[in-house]
Amino acid sequence: MFPVAESFVSINGEGTRAGELAVFIRFRGCNLRCSYCDTLWAADDSAPVRMMSAEEISELVRSSGVTNVTLTGGEPLLQKDIGSLISLLTEQGNRVEIETNGSIRLSELAGLKKRPVFTMDYKLPSSGMEKYMDCDNFAYLNKDDTVKFVSGSIADLERAAGIIEKYSLIGKCNIYISPVFGEIEPERIVEFMKEKRLNEVRLQLQLHKYIWHPDKRGV
Repeated sequence: MFPVAESFVSINGEGTRAGELAVFIRFRGCNLRCSYCDTLWAADDSAPVRMMSAEEISELVRSSGVTNVTLTGGEPLLQKDIGSLISLLTEQGNRVEIETNGSIRLSELAGLKKRPVFTMDYKLPSSGMEKYMDCDNFAYLNKDDTVKFVSGSIADLERAAGIIEKYSLIGKCNIYISPVFGEIEPERIVEFMKEKRLNEVRLQLQLHKYIWHPDKRGV
């Protein structure tokens, strides 16, 4: 059984399918506490949930008529049987994307016959969580996957550029830099990208925070 904090249909606000419809399944619980977290309510063990089986989640997705599925949290990889849920959803014909915080090893899920698409954060210094990053995860990514750098300062941007170079991420996977909402202007990120000649790196804004109120849930 899975602790589902919320489920809804909306557009993907970020990632390679930004702007496309997706069914979102948000699980309760997270092993990190980032300084800028916008879903802290779901990370708490006391967050109200609906306990759902993999079959119930699969039926919810099927009945929506939407084929993109985003598993998020919290941290979805904390769910013990997440692999069985992914297999059920992919066998149903869905494209499954997992939004993960970068601290949990991806090897097992990367080895699935029909693997999910990973959108993996690398937590930069302003998050307060960089020490928990598992950099071995870069080895399991491919061109369908994304590494996302949520940046709140110039120091964060410098660190992101260093990680991109150190692990030769360009050409390996999609690379996005997103601003911490309200902390750094997107224009400054563009200027940094120009200064560093960050070819094949993309600035991405969280669409849902511009379409709806930044604190609105279920979108």
